[in-house]
Amino acid sequence: MMNMQNPTYPPPGPLSPTITCSKPSVAFTTPSNYAARLSHLLTLKGYNPLWCPTLLVHQTSHSLKPYLSPPNLESFSAVAFTSRAAISSLSTAANDFNEPFLSPHGETFVIAALGKDSELILDNDSFISKFCQNPNRIRVLVPPIATPSGLVESLGLGLGRRVLCPVPTVVGLDEPPVVPNFLGELERKGWVPVRVSAYETRWAGRECGREVVERCERGELGAVVFTSTAEVDGLLKSLKDLCGWDWEMVRKTCPQLVVAAHGPVTAAGAESLGVKVDVVSSKFDSFDGVVDALGLRFGLV
Repeated sequence: MMNMQNPTYPPPGPLSPTITCSKPSVAFTTPSNYAARLSHLLTLKGYNPLWCPTLLVHQTSHSLKPYLSPPNLESFSAVAFTSRAAISSLSTAANDFNEPFLSPHGETFVIAALGKDSELILDNDSFISKFCQNPNRIRVLVPPIATPSGLVESLGLGLGRRVLCPVPTVVGLDEPPVVPNFLGELERKGWVPVRVSAYETRWAGRECGREVVERCERGELGAVVFTSTAEVDGLLKSLKDLCGWDWEMVRKTCPQLVVAAHGPVTAAGAESLGVKVDVVSSKFDSFDGVVDALGLRFGLV
């Protein structure tokens, strides 16, 4: 597993003119917990991946422990994960417990997760057994539409029941509306969402956008891929601090740049920050969708 507290940034290699022409260089701003997977997909599809993380992720698993300590989770009917990092953080917290969080008998407990993130649960028997020795008491829910709104719809009516929501605490940037909107939708469906910090999302600092600037100035950047609104905000903050650029300046400097967003939630967030999105993945339960959408744009399919 990659170190989420102190990720090592691989130095981007220089691109020869031949490689630049045949293989578009694609920057992506995802934090370390998603970087390897997205980089691999981009490479497989014929791109030169350029990792420019604008966010750092730091687990705060200690915040989850009071809720997991038996029998405290019995007062909840579900836990709703909206990110891979939240699942990983709860897994870390679970390692400190020797007994399951729930008794073998009681009402069905729902563990909900989005798209590819659910593999951390479905492919890990020990994760479910940490919740309950009786697997029949656990229902794993993966909504057909891999968005927070899709998760709310799949959960159905809450009827006053409590749902544990392990979500990020944003540090150094404005919190995007995704989590507040998610919690609000749960409330409107009759759930009582209990927000708990599973991890911190921090701005990676002013230098995180330097490679994007330099590649733009040399005309060597074909596309940039965003997988969250906070990533967009982090890059914009870096561009402003580094050289006083806004996104309009990026477009003027590198007019051929294609902006791709992983799903409509990220696209809407980017647009709200003034970043026009050219490509939006229609399939967003995994990164395959945004990479395939780029392929259609560049003719690499």
